[in-house]
Amino acid sequence: MTLIKSISGIRGTIGGPAGENLSPPDVVKFTTAYVRLISERRPGKKLTVVVGRDARISGQLVSDLVEGTLLACGADVINVGLCTTPGTEMAVITKRADGGIIITASHNPRQWNALKLLNADGEFLSDAEGKRVLAMSEEEAYDYPAIDEIGHVLSREDFNDEHIRLVLGLPLVDVEAVRRRRFKVVVDAVNSVGGIVMPKLLRELGCEVVELNCEPTGEFAHNPEPLPQHLTEISEVIVREKADLGVVVDPDVDRLAFVSEDGSMFVEEYTLVAVADYILSENPGGTTVSNLSSSRALRDVTVRHGGKYYASAVGEVNVTTKMKEVGAVIGGEGNGGVIYPGLHYGRDALVGTALFLTWLARKGMTMTQLRATYPAYYASKNKIELTPAIDVDKVLREVKERYAGEKVNDIDGVKIDFAENWVHLRKSNTEPIIRVYTEAKSMDEADALAQRFIAEIKGICGI
Repeated sequence: MTLIKSISGIRGTIGGPAGENLSPPDVVKFTTAYVRLISERRPGKKLTVVVGRDARISGQLVSDLVEGTLLACGADVINVGLCTTPGTEMAVITKRADGGIIITASHNPRQWNALKLLNADGEFLSDAEGKRVLAMSEEEAYDYPAIDEIGHVLSREDFNDEHIRLVLGLPLVDVEAVRRRRFKVVVDAVNSVGGIVMPKLLRELGCEVVELNCEPTGEFAHNPEPLPQHLTEISEVIVREKADLGVVVDPDVDRLAFVSEDGSMFVEEYTLVAVADYILSENPGGTTVSNLSSSRALRDVTVRHGGKYYASAVGEVNVTTKMKEVGAVIGGEGNGGVIYPGLHYGRDALVGTALFLTWLARKGMTMTQLRATYPAYYASKNKIELTPAIDVDKVLREVKERYAGEKVNDIDGVKIDFAENWVHLRKSNTEPIIRVYTEAKSMDEADALAQRFIAEIKGICGI
């Protein structure tokens, strides 16, 4: 079964039996449930919903199903077409819509797609709202409106240029400072919607751009998750072109990774760390938030600026909830997700890139020089495929009991903070796996810690 239902959205592979994959009936069912939810929040109101999608091959198919279902449910539609996840979120805000649906499976391979569901603030549904949608999707007693009450497509319009304009207009984006540096940048957009927006943003910032995999065909040139093992091509191009840096985004452009001028990874975890360093330099004593699986480096940089760091459960909605609670000036996730509330509460690679380049320009450093100013931690990200033999709750319960003498956080899976390293075990919201994340002061130590816990988990499960 490859249909995953969670508060993060409805995700699955295209084709196959209804109820087991992301088939047309499933798209209709979940879209209908979503409209019912937002109708409850806005009783008696004619709803308007923004629809956007990334460039994956099934995108148009799923978009048509979503749009038709919204109309059949009586909702009007603003279709922004090929648009990033943060762009669609911003469109909900600026168009004052009642919600939005982003059609993207993020970093998942080409056969996957998903519906990401937004509220009227352009943010992901809360845990309670997500569960309500899932419950409603199983209810069959729903009467669709009659012909005079069906919705209409209000507009089909591009929003990418407006998103870029809003980013460049931020007070902390120093466009002139970046333009003076005349950076040469290689962009790898994995042949999705980032190929439309990232080169345009960078050229507006005065950068010379070398495009790599920027045709939005949906035929991903490599594994779309922006991890070091998938980025060998851009490393070679950066060195050959004598570029200052490389910019890598995932298919829906909410994750951001940088590559240094020598072809080495700046490391995805340090995207947020560097941006936070800049924001905190302008807001000393400010607070920051990242999820439990993110690097300790953000905590260290926050303390350096006299601020306070907080951790949240994994998931963008959990990070943003915590950010609002503590008044964070910057936050995000260690997977390259930068959330800057000065624009909106969503992971946004465009905002992250503009703020990062401003900091790099003002520091007058190369990428490798800037990276050397941050604490050196090494992360090992592993996973265990779930099978019927694995009882995740039992695994987490037993691990927690075994390490009760250590600093344990169980708000999301089990995280064990040792003096010199940590391990975080949790069931993924988006894939049928247990994630095993570790961090230490050397790669060998991080890998060894991961393998130790993988062995323990297998021992607990008897596999």
